[in-house]
This record gives sequence, structure tokens and C-alpha cells, in this order.
Amino acid sequence: MNQIRKIIHIDMDAFYAAVEQRDDPALRGRPVCVGGRPDARGVVATCSYEARRFGIHSAMPSRQAAQRCPEAVFVPPRFAVYKEISNQIREIFHEYTDLVEPLSLDEAFLDVTVNKPSIPSATRLAVEIKERIRTRTGLTASAGVSFNKFLAKIASEIHKPDGLTIIPPAKAAEFIDRLPVGKFFGVGRVTEARMQALGIHTGADLKRLEPSRLVQLFGKAGALYYEFAHGRDERPVVPHRPRKSLGKETTLATDIQRRDEILTVLAGLAAQVATALEKTGLTGRTVTLKVKYADFQQVTRSGSAGSPLRTAEDIMAVIPGLLDRTEAGSRKVRLLGITLSGWSLPEEEALRVWQRRLPFMD
Repeated sequence: MNQIRKIIHIDMDAFYAAVEQRDDPALRGRPVCVGGRPDARGVVATCSYEARRFGIHSAMPSRQAAQRCPEAVFVPPRFAVYKEISNQIREIFHEYTDLVEPLSLDEAFLDVTVNKPSIPSATRLAVEIKERIRTRTGLTASAGVSFNKFLAKIASEIHKPDGLTIIPPAKAAEFIDRLPVGKFFGVGRVTEARMQALGIHTGADLKRLEPSRLVQLFGKAGALYYEFAHGRDERPVVPHRPRKSLGKETTLATDIQRRDEILTVLAGLAAQVATALEKTGLTGRTVTLKVKYADFQQVTRSGSAGSPLRTAEDIMAVIPGLLDRTEAGSRKVRLLGITLSGWSLPEEEALRVWQRRLPFMD
């Protein structure tokens, strides 16, 4: 008989904003937005819970956030500080298990089925981990405890901030039946709207459909939705994940439309990507161009090269063809980005390179 897994998902509460409020007492209790300034075409990276009460959220233009909450304080991000604190938190995780899968600086999965303190209760472990985070960093985290990653992650979102939610096997079916489809892993806004148009609103609605029908409607993801709807998620907690891509982007100070100006900005981004690439010893084959127009509509275009890409010149050789597949030039542009992926090294070797050269980049 297979042992029931014990998975904890830890998610820091408004991480960047909480760090800023911790380090500056004058910000405590105030609506804080971490990101660019409203007068400089900035974007909110994250915000405090005080700001969220005004409807402010991540990726919102800072100008719009300031309109919703004129009292909001805008603070530039300090990523070096956030990474340092993230490392402290990961050290706490590793005091309990080596099966730690970071998803970002502020969240991670832990498999504590077998753990270093030999504590049988995953709930007790989650309580201890939360308390150690609070004691050592002065910050709060929310935790979800369940028998797979899908349910643990959803559980951590239920009682924020400083929450703890447990979904045991006996309660899973009832919980999933009531779960809105928008909460399912892999269901974005477009897919959610499509599901609702088809009368699929909850996990119970998903359960009523055959897997073949879900695949017909949603492709390969349909089979995944079917498994989740039945409480099944066999994905392991993977301690180390190789970085899948490397990219740089920039929000422009003013909208631009001329092709030569656009290419100049992209050349600068390609140089930044190439510099970071050189540190890793890797090469890539696929370039993705990201364009956000003045009206905030965003598109991406990807293309692969026949030979490994190492330099800015290699990357820029692919860019004009990708640019031709966008409306940049006929429409004004506010953001541009370049991402390189498709590493030429085998996955195991690429993993070792990323761990050695860029240990804090997740």
C-alpha cells in the first residue's frame, strides 16, 4: 500500500511589501506598493494588504494604483534584500526536509512525508515552520497542508495572511466539488471564461465530464483538469529545477513607434541577455520577443535558430523576423522584452551549471 504523501506549500504574505514595512516603521499600516513610480510609467510588483483593499494588485500600472488609492506609498524594489531573506527562509525549510521545491523567492513546496525531526504530523511541522519564519525574519507566511501539490497550494491561499489550512484525504472530494474552476492549476482567465460559457463552474462540474471530452475541449490540459477534479496529482516535489529561460524586459519611459527605435531598445536587451548567458556557459536556440502595446495588449513571438545562440548579435539576427510578426511599428509600444530558452546542454548538465553559476535565480 502506497504511503500517503504529506505536502506543505508555504507562501509568504505580500512578501516584498512586508519586507519594506518591516524595515521602515513609518510604512506599517499604510498602503504600500512596491514597484515603479506612478509618474514614470511604473508597474506594481506587489502591494501590502492595506493597498489591496483598494483593488490594487500585482502587474497593475502604478498610475492606476495611485488613482485608486491616492494615499498609497510607492517604494522601489530591493531585490538583493528580498533574495537574502528568501535564502534565510529556505534554510529553515531545509531544517525539516531536503525535498524543497522553490517556485519563486516567496513560495515553495516541501515534501515532509519523511522529515528530519521525525515528526509525523505535517500540520505541526507547518506551524513550526511558520513560527521559525516569524522569529527569524519578522515576517508572516501562510501554509497549506495536503497530500498533493495541487491541494496544498490552493490551501495556502484560503486564509491569508498568516493562515494555515489543512485538506486531508477525507475532506478532499467535498472541497474540490465546491472549488471554482478558476482556482484549478493551469486555468487562466481565458480558459475560465470558456469553461463558464460551457456551464463548467466548479470541480463538481468538471467531474461530470469524461476525460476524452475534456481533452476534446481543452487539449492535453483537459486530462490534467480531470485528474485534479478527482483529487489526483502525482507530481513529485522536485528539489532543484533547471532554469528554463533567461530574459530581460523594459518598460519604456515614453511610447515608441519607429522601427529603428524599437530595434535599438531590443539590441540593448539582447546585450543584457548575452551578458547573463556568458556567466552560465550555456547557449540557447529559441528566442521569444515580448511586445506590449500602448493600450496594454501584449503579444509574444518565438523563433528558433539552426545553431546555438551565444552573443547579442546571434540573438538580434532572429529578432527582426519576430518583430515582423507583430504590429510594432504600426502601433505604439510601451514595453519590450527578449527571452532565450532551449538550452543546448543536456538537462542534468544545465541544472548543474545553473546551480553553480546562478544559485539565487529561480
